[in-house]
Amino acid sequence: MGELRADWRLRLRREGAHGPICGAGVLVDQHTALTCAHVVRHPDAVMWLEFAENSRLEAVSARVLPGGWLPKAGSGEDVAVLRLDSPRPQARPAPLEATLWGGMEVYATGYANGFDDGMSLWGRISGASGELVQLDAFTKGEVVRPGFSGAAVCTRPREDRSARVVGLVVSWRGDMGGPLPEDNRLAFSYLVPVSRIAELSPLIAELSSPWAWDRDFEERLTRWFDDPDEDPVKITVVPPGSGKDRSLRHLLHRAHVVHRGGASRPDLIDHALGQVAFPAGEYLAYWDWLRGAKPRPAQAADRAPVRPVTVLVDGLDEEPQPGPLIELLDRLRGFGFRLLLVFRHEGGTGWTASRDRLLRPALLGHADALLERLRIVEFGQAVLRDVVDSESLGSVTETADRRGAERRLIDTVRDPQEQLNRLRTLIRTLRTDLSRHGGR
Repeated sequence: MGELRADWRLRLRREGAHGPICGAGVLVDQHTALTCAHVVRHPDAVMWLEFAENSRLEAVSARVLPGGWLPKAGSGEDVAVLRLDSPRPQARPAPLEATLWGGMEVYATGYANGFDDGMSLWGRISGASGELVQLDAFTKGEVVRPGFSGAAVCTRPREDRSARVVGLVVSWRGDMGGPLPEDNRLAFSYLVPVSRIAELSPLIAELSSPWAWDRDFEERLTRWFDDPDEDPVKITVVPPGSGKDRSLRHLLHRAHVVHRGGASRPDLIDHALGQVAFPAGEYLAYWDWLRGAKPRPAQAADRAPVRPVTVLVDGLDEEPQPGPLIELLDRLRGFGFRLLLVFRHEGGTGWTASRDRLLRPALLGHADALLERLRIVEFGQAVLRDVVDSESLGSVTETADRRGAERRLIDTVRDPQEQLNRLRTLIRTLRTDLSRHGGR
């Protein structure tokens, strides 16, 4: 659906977190924002960025990125690239679009005097004006004004596609020199297009590339994080420096525990056990079990986390000796943790062991759990319909019985990859069956 609110729309203040509002900006990744140079005023200034449309995100200070004071020779573009003092991966960055054309309908949201919560103005792309582009408002009242500098110029959102940022508001001009657009006979807005900013900044060129992000991967991974009923173990390949890699960086915060391949396993144990509540004196027994020094504690089933806890291993194939790490992850799986395993190369070190030791057993158990849930739901619905009697007992779980037969056939498949393919198909089918029966 077309979005009404956007994390990436920023309201800027100078002179501190509670200083005066001075303009707008655009978050383009978790570390970086764009605004106008005249909003920042000086290349060494500290600005405060507020997420005006998402109050759950904390404001953050930012300053001009080295090489981000654009242009250097004052040729008119009036852009500043800001580096956030602390990243905001929780915020979804702006989708940048380097293409625009005459007649394109666009809008911008700024923070004019008296409109601290924002106001939106509409117009159409007109023609080039040097390196800037003229934006024709539908009325003089919709020409930009002070408080709009640095605001994103966005395409019209659609139900099937969110707005895309094609440029930044930089100025307006009136033919009579009046202080407001309404005080002039003619008044026009101006923007600097994303394509021009990309020519001046290699970082923006990279972020505005069609391959900068992998949105499909983001959606799949977000669904996995959001739904604890998804597969308990997920393995994915994320090549370094790819759009998929950048998308992953913005989702690492969704995991409760993040472990880098090659990092300390004791640290992983500490962080994982930090997600579990233990009575006094029991912690050491679980520490020794997870590191493989002692047997599983008798009370382990009762101490498993009540809420789903996710461990993300980033670069498992960068682990010099993956065997001990996989054994530790296997024990965490037995303790109820969900696992997201990121490989940097297809078939990298530890791939086969992770598939056979972690993924396949987890999916087999998940399929069995879904199958049992379907059987219970089907039987319960039959009871409610009053169709359970001595002659119908064998047929009231017909769907579950059919899926059970499919599950047993999977055990006969010898090829590990084929077995995984069939398991995934069965799990999708079981989830559909449960949804149809109202079981999830």
